[in-house]
Amino acid sequence: MGKELLLEIGTEEIPAAFLPKAIKDMDDIIRKEFSGRRIHHGDIKTMATPRRLCLCVADLSTRQEDQIVEKMGPAKNVAFDKDGNPSKAATGFARGQGLDVNELEMMTTEKGEYVCARKKITGEYTKTLLPNILVKFIGSIPFKKSMRWSNLDFRFARPIHWIVAIYGGETIPFNIENITSGNKSHGHRFMSPKPFVVKSFKEYLLKCRKNYVIVNPEERRKTILEEAQKVAEGVNGKIYFTDDLLETVTYLTEYPTAVCGSFDKEYLKIPKEVLTTSMISHQKYFPVVDEGGRLLPYFITINNTLARDPAIVARGNEKVIRARLADAKFFFEEDQKTSLDVHFEKLKQVVFHTQLGTSYEKIMQVRKLAQYIADQINPSLKETVDRTAVLAKADLETQMVCEFTELQGIMGREYALIAGEKPVVAKAIYEHYLPVAAGGTLPETDEGSIVSVADKIDTIVGFFGVNLVPTGTADPYALRRQALGIINIILNKQYPLQLGDLIDKSLAIMGDKLKRHPGEIRADILEFFKGRFENQLISQGHPYDVVDAVLATGVSDIVQSQKKIEAMEIFKSHADFEPLATAFKRVGNIIKGFENGSIDPAKFDSDEEKQLFTSYLNISEQVINYIGRADYRSALLELARLRKSVDDFFEKVLVMAKDDAVRFNRLSLLKEISNLFHRIADFSKIVTDA
Repeated sequence: MGKELLLEIGTEEIPAAFLPKAIKDMDDIIRKEFSGRRIHHGDIKTMATPRRLCLCVADLSTRQEDQIVEKMGPAKNVAFDKDGNPSKAATGFARGQGLDVNELEMMTTEKGEYVCARKKITGEYTKTLLPNILVKFIGSIPFKKSMRWSNLDFRFARPIHWIVAIYGGETIPFNIENITSGNKSHGHRFMSPKPFVVKSFKEYLLKCRKNYVIVNPEERRKTILEEAQKVAEGVNGKIYFTDDLLETVTYLTEYPTAVCGSFDKEYLKIPKEVLTTSMISHQKYFPVVDEGGRLLPYFITINNTLARDPAIVARGNEKVIRARLADAKFFFEEDQKTSLDVHFEKLKQVVFHTQLGTSYEKIMQVRKLAQYIADQINPSLKETVDRTAVLAKADLETQMVCEFTELQGIMGREYALIAGEKPVVAKAIYEHYLPVAAGGTLPETDEGSIVSVADKIDTIVGFFGVNLVPTGTADPYALRRQALGIINIILNKQYPLQLGDLIDKSLAIMGDKLKRHPGEIRADILEFFKGRFENQLISQGHPYDVVDAVLATGVSDIVQSQKKIEAMEIFKSHADFEPLATAFKRVGNIIKGFENGSIDPAKFDSDEEKQLFTSYLNISEQVINYIGRADYRSALLELARLRKSVDDFFEKVLVMAKDDAVRFNRLSLLKEISNLFHRIADFSKIVTDA
């Protein structure tokens, strides 16, 4: 039966953004550490507040598991002579392993019998190992930024003030610089700062709560929602929040309490997004809305202490939000005095990137590309698409967006509606930024979708064109996200667009800004898209070999590639699939490096190759027709009809005949058949049992 391990790292306030990842990393690190040291354990819990990181491991084994180590020595015939006497090789090997030669064992392998040394390593007691384990664990927790303090060398997110380390009710002693572990934790910094002794996780949680600390972030999250909603109901409303806001507030507090404040109804004339951004992003307040989702002139603030007088707390926060909203109202009114067209002209003075020109130049490029895309999809949209492209970035020069950068696109939409632009244009101005994250909301309008694709293609081509491409995890211009955005917009709208054509058009528009050969840029970008598309498809559950097989034939047509993958997944269950895939792996190996040649039926000298050629002619036209209609499942079923002819051909026909003309003719036949299959997928990529 194991014992419980409790570790608490008490610190100065750690930034809220650091803590969710720290909780996950702590779990991962300790699991790997115990696994590597052969120490069994039960459930692991990791928790955090701004001032403490907590780890609890249940049923931690009292000692390491014993280990049997095997070491191979010389072959039997080298280790012993014909009379069974040990050679110098055997005695030397035994001595090197700390064994007597009589303790050596024999092991039979594929190469014969070998001498083997087996040693049992007795596991050490966990209590003895824990000091080193915990010191290493604490030092291994990664943070976006870490710091040193005083004259110490140790680095952590924030200075460590105390460490609790308890195993089976006993303190595990160790030092990290000038901090010695013990059994004393501390309560809330302001409401109960005195230390208290703990001996178990259960006691720790109870005493923390008694001292105004809720250690479990899930419990704090629930408390925040319940308290905030209760306060909002007092003004006949309900809270409006984002997941990011809730997570941030959860990790800003140890003992959350809610207080309601209010602001002047006059500010409700400002667009909702302006008010919610000001409250959520800048102040971490919960806006209050009615049943219809309309903003009410109230907000909820979450405190980290029990307020002696909630009214005083409310007034202090009201003073802060009043100043914020007054600024927003001023910006909103001032911005309307200047048209979006004038703001658009101001972009001539704004540098998009030193190697790619101004934002105005970028928009002019996007306009041309958007017109090209509209021509492919629906030429009747060209006027609204062009107007959307012109105004898409105009709000970047407004005072509101300069103050609240999160409102780009949103303010463009609002100012466009106020100015009397067509509603579809106003909506598309906002939508062209979508999606703003992987898996995020996609544009609804065609105008928004087209300008979004054009803008993102222009950005990707531009940065690849000046050799500023993503490397490793570094992607400062979010090109991976933008590539995924293009892929998902095209799939969502089922647009008949060719990525290769879009890239070519963008390269032509960009002209002399490019610092690399256009062909090289095009190839790199297509490979870049292939990687993003492949990762997405596999993460969605599509078999990796099917994805690889289809994308190996090209990734330019996103929509058709996905349809081919879906058809291949269904076809995989067909009885002829695996034998056919196996046969065409063989085809691929035989014709590797062979260029297309013409088939001369007169040179066929066996019934099997004649039959294969006839079967190919019988299905090829129908297969091409099915592919033209994007009916890939039917095309694959037609291809399956070749199985018997292919099997017979390989069984009876020698492809690499001595006669050059015969060999060339047979290779040409296989190449034609392979090309037909490659219209859907490269079957050599399919994983088979054979």
